Amino acid sequence: MKNAGRTIFFGVLLGAAAGLVAAMLLNRRAEKENRSTAITAGEGLKIGVLLLGLLRAIGSLADEAPKK
Repeated sequence: MKNAGRTIFFGVLLGAAAGLVAAMLLNRRAEKENRSTAITAGEGLKIGVLLLGLLRAIGSLADEAPKK
């Protein structure tokens, strides 16, 4: 547990970087299609399901780690 603070810190940094890249891609797509940056309900649902799957995959990594 001595690395918990470091793990959380780097997790926050990676999450912020991923959010920044996602926002940049969303803006780029909106500029190409000459529309607002708002996402549709369907796109939001897809993103939500993908994020839940990602979190489940990350959570399963801890289950597979060898115990010392």
